[in-house]
Amino acid sequence: MKVIRHVTLGFAAVLSLSFGLSLAEAPSPSVENRSWATAPRHSAGIAPDPARLADVAIVQVYAASTFGWRRLFAVHPWIIFKRSGETAFTRYDVIGWRGTDVVQRNYALPDGLWYGAQPKLLVDHRGDGVDAMISEIEKAIGSYPYAQTYRSYPGPNSNTFLAHIGREVPALRLDLPANAIGKDYRPLSDPLGMSPTGHGWQVSLLGLLGLSVGSEEGIEMNILGLDFGIDFNSPGLRLPFVGRLGMDDTTVSGKTAPQ
Repeated sequence: MKVIRHVTLGFAAVLSLSFGLSLAEAPSPSVENRSWATAPRHSAGIAPDPARLADVAIVQVYAASTFGWRRLFAVHPWIIFKRSGETAFTRYDVIGWRGTDVVQRNYALPDGLWYGAQPKLLVDHRGDGVDAMISEIEKAIGSYPYAQTYRSYPGPNSNTFLAHIGREVPALRLDLPANAIGKDYRPLSDPLGMSPTGHGWQVSLLGLLGLSVGSEEGIEMNILGLDFGIDFNSPGLRLPFVGRLGMDDTTVSGKTAPQ
C-alpha cells in the first residue's frame, strides 16, 4: 500500500509541476486575440526566405500551442516544404473545422502564428536528399488514413497526421513533443507498430494507454493521453502540458545559413 501511495503522490507531483510550467509559459490573452477572428496570424520570421534559397530543397516542421484554454494542454503541428528550384513553400496540416476534408494545403502562412501562439521549429532539413524526402512526404500525405475524420481527443487529429508522416518517412526524424495529444492514436485493430518518430516501436490503445520506445523519443508512457518519459538522445524529460523539459531537441540537417 505504501508503494502505491508513493507512486500516486509522485504521479500527482509530476502532473502539478507540468501543469504549473505550462501555465507559467502561457501568454496572457490580449484584447486582440481573444477570438479566432482577431487572433494574430502573421509570420513569426522563422522560416528561411524561399526565394533567396531557391536552389535549396527544404523541409521544416513546426508546432504551436492550440487556441484558448487548450493551449495549456496541447499543440498543433504542421509541415512545410519546397523542392530545389521552387521559390515558395507548400504547407500541410489537419484542420478540424474545414468540413470533411481535414487535410488542408496552404491553410496559413508557412511560419505564421497559430492564432496568436508563437510556433516552435521541430525539424529543419535542407540540401542533399531533401527532394527525395519531399516525394516520400507527399506519398505519406496521400496515404493518411483519416483524411475524412477529426477528433480533438484522443484523435485522429493534427498530431495524428504528423505522426503518420513521421512513421512513413523515418528520414524526417520527427520527434513530436509529449503534449502533442493525438500523436499516439492507433485504432484498436492495429495497436502495435512503429512509433511516430519512425525510429522505435509503440503499443497504444486509441492513444489512451500505451508505451513507446525508440532512439529518438527514448521511453515514453501514455496514460489517458498524457505522456511521460525520458529522452536519452537529447537528454530531457517528456512531460504532459509543457511537452519537454531539458536540452533542445530540434532536428537539423544540411546548411542552415544564410536565411
